[in-house]
Amino acid sequence: MQAKEAAQRLGITQRMLRHYEKAGLMKVRRSENGYRIYSEADLRRAERIYDFIVTGFSTREIRTMAACLSDEGAGPCEGGIEKLSQKLVHIDRLRSDLDSRREAIVDRLATLRAALSNHLEESEPYHAALDISASEVPPRGRRPNPAGVNSNAARR
Repeated sequence: MQAKEAAQRLGITQRMLRHYEKAGLMKVRRSENGYRIYSEADLRRAERIYDFIVTGFSTREIRTMAACLSDEGAGPCEGGIEKLSQKLVHIDRLRSDLDSRREAIVDRLATLRAALSNHLEESEPYHAALDISASEVPPRGRRPNPAGVNSNAARR
């Protein structure tokens, strides 16, 4: 089958199929007019490549596991367990790093919120003199609309 149909069956783009070939992950037969012709085995190989990519492997990493891509290597393949285990360790390390970054941001947010709250409390006496609370103070650049007057109508 040609690239368009193969891509549709796999749910990927023709560009991705060409990328797999250019990266050395697939060797696709060509017709006399130069069109790529995909066999059922090629489709299974492309599915395996896509599966590795969506689980976080780069094309370079997948190339080292070429034995796991063919129909002969569809089951347990040499080095597959080791490579998957290494990827899992890498993902756990990234996850830990993201958790640390998230915790730092949560701490900074709490500090900033507390500082803002203290700032509003300190400025409360000024607003109290106006007989309004800090929560009623309009945002900067906006004036309160007295008695619900339509500001556009007031300008005319």
